[in-house]
Amino acid sequence: MATEIRSKLLKMFTEAQGGFLSGQKISEELGCSRTAVWKHIEELRNAGYELEAIRRKGYRITKIPNRISSNEISLGLKTEALGRRIHFEESVTSTQKIAHQLAYDGALEGTLIVAEEQTAGRGRLNRAWHSPMYTGVWMSLILRPNLPPAKAPQLTLLTAVAIAQAIEEVTSLRTDIKWPNDILINKKKTVGILTEMQAEADKINSVIIGMGINVNQELEHFPEELHSIATSLAIELGKPINRAELIQMILLKFENLYHSYLEHGFYPIKLLWESYAISIGKKIIARTITGTLEGTAKGITEDGVLMLEDDKGHISYIHSADIEIGKD
Repeated sequence: MATEIRSKLLKMFTEAQGGFLSGQKISEELGCSRTAVWKHIEELRNAGYELEAIRRKGYRITKIPNRISSNEISLGLKTEALGRRIHFEESVTSTQKIAHQLAYDGALEGTLIVAEEQTAGRGRLNRAWHSPMYTGVWMSLILRPNLPPAKAPQLTLLTAVAIAQAIEEVTSLRTDIKWPNDILINKKKTVGILTEMQAEADKINSVIIGMGINVNQELEHFPEELHSIATSLAIELGKPINRAELIQMILLKFENLYHSYLEHGFYPIKLLWESYAISIGKKIIARTITGTLEGTAKGITEDGVLMLEDDKGHISYIHSADIEIGKD
């Protein structure tokens, strides 16, 4: 089935909201014969969709495959702009790399880059991010906010809140955020976020937010050195998660927070972020490029900067660091 025909057919099923579509209606919308409609339905079945067919009623989708191509993400997507344009590839070196090029070429805000596998996924400080095929969510989102470049790090914290909210909505698992961009479940890392931008001295051209989410990995998918520090949603929940549904929820939560942020500023996001923060009030070690600091995490400023109080009551303001939380 041609990609555009499948996309149009899936869009019709989305608009039907779980109801039946008659063969006649599909025939008229797609401009094809009833025989061709049957062939298109069979190709959907071959692609992993489960469909119910009832005479005089037509067809309806009862189950979608656990894939994350543009069709599966678009089917049921409830956002206004985010994810309405999707660039999907089975395997890439890095979704961030593709997103940078698309942003440079003028891709619209909300464009989503998704892959089933990254062969050279990366996190902060150019660290490798393990991204095996058909298990996780590896994606990058292009934004074009009218903000000064200094505000861009706030979008990392906003992203963390959106993903935490989405995970809890889809799985009911409790999530914690470790400043600035790690999401933990049971003290093990599940999500990494990488925020980069294309900017001039006083103007953001684009912000590119990379998200790596361990969704359906089993323990054997992780290198042995990560077994004690990394986990997946499926490991914690005890069953696999529909990744397309999770992406849809992330985009919806993100869009709601993003609109609020642009209208009301960072303060509401700050409060939400602090409600998830695992480090506030705890002893931490912050390793920065200029040295190591120890103290108690007091929260974040109005700009999203971490405040650390040492044993003499002095507050240090940390813009970038690796954080280690002290033992309870």
